[in-house]
Amino acid sequence: MSDAAQPTAAEVRAAAEAVKTALDRHLAAVERRSGEDDPAVYDAFNQLAAAAEAYDELLYDRYDEVTPFEIPGADDTLPPYTGPEEPSALSVLIRRDYAVAEPQRLMAHARRIEAADEESTDTDASGTVHGALSLLFGEFEPDEIASRHKEFGLEEGDSTLWVTAADEAADPGEWLEAPFEQVDPQSVVCRFDVSAVFDDEFDDDLDDDEEEDGDADGDAAELDEDLAAELDEDGPEDDGAEGDGPGDTAVPARLEADR
Repeated sequence: MSDAAQPTAAEVRAAAEAVKTALDRHLAAVERRSGEDDPAVYDAFNQLAAAAEAYDELLYDRYDEVTPFEIPGADDTLPPYTGPEEPSALSVLIRRDYAVAEPQRLMAHARRIEAADEESTDTDASGTVHGALSLLFGEFEPDEIASRHKEFGLEEGDSTLWVTAADEAADPGEWLEAPFEQVDPQSVVCRFDVSAVFDDEFDDDLDDDEEEDGDADGDAAELDEDLAAELDEDGPEDDGAEGDGPGDTAVPARLEADR
């Protein structure tokens, strides 16, 4: 970033003051909260997050420094639920992203669909990617495509499923022109997200666990060696035969089980 575009020191200071003000407002809202889902606390939280994010960006642009705060994104949490307590209707909103990883494979499947459809008058749709996609999604249910995406030359991306509650079901055709336009986040009962980002976080945690397990295995091996050394010191050498005769090292059953 050029010097001309950098924020001034006064702008950074003002952003820091805004964070302080937002902190005070958030604490005051928490102290006065009327319940677990108090909207005032939720609003104060969002204001604090926005102020902290703005300060973090200005601080980095001006001084190449960062804050220790981790600002949760808008998709990390849902706002407090304010929908009907006893909903009589619900909507399920699903988004699944795919990348066209193998166009030739996709179009080959589309040609098979064309060949099997004797009533089809358009025999050229499979020659383009968008035409092949139209044939594929017209032939198979979305859930089947999700389970067979690799077979169709698709690569799975992020996906999300939202369940929203309502007092009554929509009239037929009411929302078809803009099906995803009027979704109220506060009517979402639950949501389920799938993303490679979560896989990366899980892999990092798994690597840490494997390192800890490796250390534990090493400690256990050292303990076994120490126990074996102690037994050798306490008793005569083992001649390899079992029993109570000379040269046999007796190992208590409990100790043997522990080992």
